[in-house]
Amino acid sequence: MSVLRWRYLGIGAIVLYCLAPFYWMVVSSLRRTSDIFDSGPVPAPMSLESYRAAFAEGNGFLRALLNSFVVAGVTTVLALVVATVAAYALARLEFRGKNLVLALIIATSMFPGISLLIPLLELFSGIGWINTYQAMIVPSIGCVLPLAVWNLTAFFRQMPHELEEAAQIDGCTPAGAFRRVILPLAAPGVFTTAIITFIAAWNEFIIALSVVNRTELKTAPVITSQFTGTTSFDSPFGTQMAAGVIVTIPLVILVLLFQRRIVAGLTAGGVK
Repeated sequence: MSVLRWRYLGIGAIVLYCLAPFYWMVVSSLRRTSDIFDSGPVPAPMSLESYRAAFAEGNGFLRALLNSFVVAGVTTVLALVVATVAAYALARLEFRGKNLVLALIIATSMFPGISLLIPLLELFSGIGWINTYQAMIVPSIGCVLPLAVWNLTAFFRQMPHELEEAAQIDGCTPAGAFRRVILPLAAPGVFTTAIITFIAAWNEFIIALSVVNRTELKTAPVITSQFTGTTSFDSPFGTQMAAGVIVTIPLVILVLLFQRRIVAGLTAGGVK
């Protein structure tokens, strides 16, 4: 019993450690501007002043949220299509240098985003992509693809080859076996990868900040970082905290609604 109690205490400590920043962000967002530097654990009195300021017409925050959904959604769909096909090929086909290819794919994720800015700016300026959605979507796909391919490759490798063989004996082509048998069984892994990809694309900041300077095209993280106070001496901490809470809520809801699928995708094999 003592060991179990310590285990629960350890889990509780980890949960509190992870949730403490979000809790403080919520508390700060509910303070009045004049009370923003109070250190109390509960705002007194509570105020929605910061939330009204975040959605003020001049901020463009509502449009930025829509832009974030567009960029993250398109990035997730396109990245999943490419990653699913690439991961299946890496898991099933035998060819020289396969492990090297997989290692190079995951190695590309080690490059910091800041190192890509100058080449991207030169390329996008040359082809007229500055201030466009594709200038944010294409680099985001490149950033999330390595992890998506890696996750799905590991998942496809757990699935027995006999599944395709049985489907082909029943008359399916290799493509038909992949579409009708493998993909449905791989749904938990694909869904988990989609969630991770969406979160990464939703939180992307440095590229979106650099390739777009028109307010109507900026994403929510960029708009949040550029909030200004009512005067030149006013720090918009409360407004930024409120915007941070709003930006985080869709991700929290997404994970809470589909947590069982996410856990299934991280732990399950191909055959139940």
